[in-house]
Amino acid sequence: MSTTHPGDDPDTIVYIVDDDPSVRAGLADLLASVGLDSMSFPSARHFVAFERPNRISCLVLDVRMPGLSGLDFQDEMASHGIIMPTIFITAHGDIPMSVRAMKAGAVEFLTKPFRDQDLLDAIQQALLLDRQMREGAEVQSVLLERHASLNAGERVVMDLVVAGLLNKQIASELSLSEVTIKVRRGHVMRKMGASSLADLVRYAGRIDGSDQRVLKLKS
Repeated sequence: MSTTHPGDDPDTIVYIVDDDPSVRAGLADLLASVGLDSMSFPSARHFVAFERPNRISCLVLDVRMPGLSGLDFQDEMASHGIIMPTIFITAHGDIPMSVRAMKAGAVEFLTKPFRDQDLLDAIQQALLLDRQMREGAEVQSVLLERHASLNAGERVVMDLVVAGLLNKQIASELSLSEVTIKVRRGHVMRKMGASSLADLVRYAGRIDGSDQRVLKLKS
């Protein structure tokens, strides 16, 4: 395991939800010792009520708490508009609990007592994941905006180009001249910011959701 500490980025924050004040304090001290900003909450309901800043973040969540448990809250997070990598901690974990948490997308499931470094490694992974998700969402937004700038004819040409058809084949398919197809294809490449067919295919994949990789867009 890496011993790199994730506290170098001032734009990150770790949220702690645990009903035990001593656990919250201990985790906050640990995170502060490696330069990580954190905020603590005694319950999931308190966390939901808090207006979270737009920062790269992750959630350290206790499994067993009075009222809404950590696992039940994980099921409800999306309905509250919370999309955040989650790390579970518990003193009473078992295999079914960990399987349920991991299947629902948890980054890690740690049973107390755990090594501080194990938690820090999990947090580092979770913050990196959140950064990637945010970058992906930004790319998706830009690509949708670029795609919306295409007119109807250009969108049809883009679909056929991405499907692998040559200009001559597209011209035949649409009953247009090859010159017209070349012009429309050029407009598509320029408006989409694609410098190659490979770029255009990747961008199309992101638009329809089939490609989830984080892309670096051409300006």
